[in-house]
Amino acid sequence: MSINVRDMDDGTQRGAGPLLVRAAGADARADHRLAVAIDDFFLPDDARLDDRSRSAMATALAAMVVSIDGALRQHAARLLAAREETMLAETLTAASVSVLDRLVVAGLLRDVDLMRELIARVQQDALGDALPPAAPDEPEKPSLLARLVNQPDSVVAAGAMALMTAESRRRGAIDGGMGSHTDLPADLHHRLVWWVAAALRERFATDADAPMAALDRALAEAAARSLAAHDEGDRLEAAAMRLAAAIEASPGELPALLLETIGDRRIALFIALIAHAMGLDFHQAREVVLDPDAARLWLVLRALELGREPIARIGLALCEADARRDLEAFADSIDTIVATPADTARAALAPLRLHPDYRAALRALARKRA
Repeated sequence: MSINVRDMDDGTQRGAGPLLVRAAGADARADHRLAVAIDDFFLPDDARLDDRSRSAMATALAAMVVSIDGALRQHAARLLAAREETMLAETLTAASVSVLDRLVVAGLLRDVDLMRELIARVQQDALGDALPPAAPDEPEKPSLLARLVNQPDSVVAAGAMALMTAESRRRGAIDGGMGSHTDLPADLHHRLVWWVAAALRERFATDADAPMAALDRALAEAAARSLAAHDEGDRLEAAAMRLAAAIEASPGELPALLLETIGDRRIALFIALIAHAMGLDFHQAREVVLDPDAARLWLVLRALELGREPIARIGLALCEADARRDLEAFADSIDTIVATPADTARAALAPLRLHPDYRAALRALARKRA
């Protein structure tokens, strides 16, 4: 039997096709890597995410996408099986990697609103975890949240229990045990669900019109089911705000409550108490608390008429928990902070209390003018 050299060469050439394509794009990829490395090198330290935050963001984002991916495929496959699209249903539920990489390549996950929420969530959790535990004045005294759960006021007790449940669910999110629940604001959850549905459609697309129509219908129905099940009120931040409203701390009670939440590492409730007292939404107050510069936070605490001791204790705890904060600078400025009249602080914070969309529009206009 003879072997045609031409046939062998053609086969080798065809097999080498992917390698040749990759090699042809090597220069462009190298240029891109260099450009990214240069951008990263010149980023100021205060703008660069630390390794822990990057890892936490990657874990949280992957958990969200994987949970939605699994829930959509599972429900769509059930619908397809019931409609006698057995092969397509089996293909959809077969083990496969997540569509996360596809969403990354498409650039969809660079969404500013999604990244703002994810970065803030990761930084909030990291700050809460790193807060130094306060030495209790009464060692046998239960924590604040445990006491609130046992309050005779049923609204406060229910709010405290809801917050504990929300915290537990948020902590368990990275284990993939929360179905398609992302704990995201509704608009961001909606975007992510439809992006995952579109990526699944692309992955399991066929050349036949009838199976594609069945797949589109099943994925759309599965996505709609996930959206209908999403309750923004179940989010950790929403639960914290409800509890803060239920507590309705008086000006005299607020300093002790803030100190206790810091000592108990309940950073979400700390933020919510400030938000409720100042008439802000949770995201506005979170932005103030997480800002390592902290100038606005000191003004907020003075606007709430906190004195030297609670401000000093809060400042010290935050500086210990966040390496970006300058403890010496805080110590040097404590006299100035405490000397700031509450009325002056409230007037300085007036722009912060504007509607968030209005503030965003003003910032956008200012950037265009610059």
